[in-house]
Amino acid sequence: MNYNDALQELQGIVMELENNPTDIESLAKKLKRAQTLIKACKDKLTKTDEEIQKLLKAE
Repeated sequence: MNYNDALQELQGIVMELENNPTDIESLAKKLKRAQTLIKACKDKLTKTDEEIQKLLKAE
């Protein structure tokens, strides 16, 4: 999954939670998925930052 797909899915989860009441089981499942998506986005941003830093040092 790429960064944009993960971010879009995460935004969808947030909108759904804000606009629709949900039961506790569904809430737990959505929050767990959101946590996974946040980690994926953070990892991608960290990796991209490291690559940029390497490029800048190489110049």
